[in-house]
Amino acid sequence: MSAPAFLALADGTVWPGRALGAQGQRTGEVVFNTCMTGYQEVLTDPSYCRQIVVMTAPHIGNTGVNAEDDESTRAWAAGFAVRRASLSVSSWRATGTLDDYLRAHGVIGISDIDTRALVRHLRAHGAMHGALVSGPDADPEIAVGFAETAPDINALDLVGEVSCRAPYVWSEPVAPEWYPLDAPAAGDGGPHDAGPADEARGRASLDSVVRGVRSWLRGPEAGRRYRPHVVVFDFGVKHNTLRLLAARGCRVTVVPARTPANVVTAVEPDGVLLSNGPGDPDRLGDIVETVRALLGHVPIFGICLGHQVLGAALGGHSYKLKFGHRGGNQPVLDRRTNQVAISSHNHGFALADEGFGPEVEITHVNLNDGCVEGLAAPAVRAFSVQYHPEAAPGPHDAADLFDAFLHALRDAREKATKA
Repeated sequence: MSAPAFLALADGTVWPGRALGAQGQRTGEVVFNTCMTGYQEVLTDPSYCRQIVVMTAPHIGNTGVNAEDDESTRAWAAGFAVRRASLSVSSWRATGTLDDYLRAHGVIGISDIDTRALVRHLRAHGAMHGALVSGPDADPEIAVGFAETAPDINALDLVGEVSCRAPYVWSEPVAPEWYPLDAPAAGDGGPHDAGPADEARGRASLDSVVRGVRSWLRGPEAGRRYRPHVVVFDFGVKHNTLRLLAARGCRVTVVPARTPANVVTAVEPDGVLLSNGPGDPDRLGDIVETVRALLGHVPIFGICLGHQVLGAALGGHSYKLKFGHRGGNQPVLDRRTNQVAISSHNHGFALADEGFGPEVEITHVNLNDGCVEGLAAPAVRAFSVQYHPEAAPGPHDAADLFDAFLHALRDAREKATKA
């Protein structure tokens, strides 16, 4: 029989259960996710950095785990809570169990707790800080003490914690039209880009990127083989975002979150993507200024935290939601077409629908609570969405936003060529 475990919230409530995965103690913001599956993608999404994730689906783990479903090079969730963890695995893709995966990644988990009552509590009182303790000596009073003294994660530089330490080229093979740079890996890695899997994907210093891109674009067959070059600001980017860009023929250069605007323009990108990531967007004033300096120079596409950063650069401001949107079943209305997409979400902050100038259009809204889910600023060739068109996990209803971004890149290049 597994050891006891306790999940305590900062308001003093305690939820008893059984230990799952690694044992010990961990603090974080307690949030819930409504996905039926996709737990491996959730665990490895950098946006969950320092959060204890409660899954609302009652049975988790029956499809096991496999290396292909990781969305980064490590698990970022501080803790994991489920009603019932599957003891057996039933999937031809599985290479291990959820329990083994949590142990291997040092994630403290808890099972056999009343997740329905816990989620109702979080909905009523809001997401709050908490603590997970597990093991033979786990004590509920100690758990409450940890929860009450847990640091405020929204006061931390979480983007700096998850972002890559050096620029790299994403070169995972995806299609014949994908032409990776020949430059080898170089530079310091960091928590978001460490390990042999990333070395296999290929990394390059920014100097190598500049030389390689220019040589490739100006080669004798450049007209036939041209593919847009996209610079991705890594605020906590998921692998599937990079895959979807590469699958559309883009050359993808990933840069650290605080890369200066002049360094980005030196690489001569066709466009810039602002990725998802964790934390409070109000702490990213320096990054907002960088994005503001890039507005009008290249097309910009923002996702999740990138949407909030772009919104701030365009004059908007954000606020914290009571318990956030986290799951794969959020309905979003495109106000331009009156069409609804079921979308994947993972955010605890949102943009207010005020403060923008007339050049900014609010394009998408959430049908559950009316919050801003997308905006566009055509004059500076920028647009963004609060949700996750890359899914992983979740529905693929919004994947065509990557196609829209690609069209914007090609239109901008054609206009520049004719000028």
